[in-house]
Amino acid sequence: MITHISSDDLPLLDRAAHQFRGVPASAAFLEPRSVMAFVASEGAEVLGWCWGYRLVRPDGSMMLYVHGLDVAEAYRRRGIGRRLLTAFMAVGKESGASTMFVFTDEANAAARSFYESMGGGPPAQGPSVNYWFRLDS
Repeated sequence: MITHISSDDLPLLDRAAHQFRGVPASAAFLEPRSVMAFVASEGAEVLGWCWGYRLVRPDGSMMLYVHGLDVAEAYRRRGIGRRLLTAFMAVGKESGASTMFVFTDEANAAARSFYESMGGGPPAQGPSVNYWFRLDS
């Protein structure tokens, strides 16, 4: 079962956050309307999750950013990641998003193959480079 997480689903989100990130889920995470999160579960067991954001651009258009997609190792290659990402894209499209992006490690062949099988590809404007900034120094 794929659940589009709302404030009523915080316990499910909390189980996923603990399982995949080792952290508790905060209700504050769900407050911004830009946040989207989905959890795949079977009964009480969390199988995977996908979360990210709707990003509104200066011209009013919208794109999606997938920040995390994880599937429990025992459940990989069963279509769970595909169902999670498909749900994420469908809700984003319903919200008005026209594009989506996700980052992965260049050496992560499984993730790259998966994203390509879902129709993803490199940006039209050429290769991109990520820069990270520490804001707590």
